Amino acid sequence: MLNSLQEVIRAGGAIGIPGLYVTGDPGGIDAAAKVGSLSIRIGLGWAKSCSFYTGQCPVLRYNRQLMTAILYDKVHPAKACNATIISLDDAPQGYRDFDKGAAKKFIIDPHGSVKAA
Repeated sequence: MLNSLQEVIRAGGAIGIPGLYVTGDPGGIDAAAKVGSLSIRIGLGWAKSCSFYTGQCPVLRYNRQLMTAILYDKVHPAKACNATIISLDDAPQGYRDFDKGAAKKFIIDPHGSVKAA
């Protein structure tokens, strides 16, 4: 994915890398994943003078506007994140689905209080 972004980005552009990248995963799918190594065409990034940004997103820059938009029903984060509410009994399957790459965010609701709200 990062290599594809480098191919389409304009010269001097910036690529933000959101998400959680671990330093190692003993259960990774290959040797590189097991040590948290990404295969990136650094030469292409250098040739295009790309900037790469990692780390936590700067939440304080936009949290007030986002909170207001949520309160006034302008945005729906659960829909945007494809959130799926599951019971505690369904949690093992949710974790299996997540490990397989399901494009969902699972919310475990052990007491059924979210569905009732």
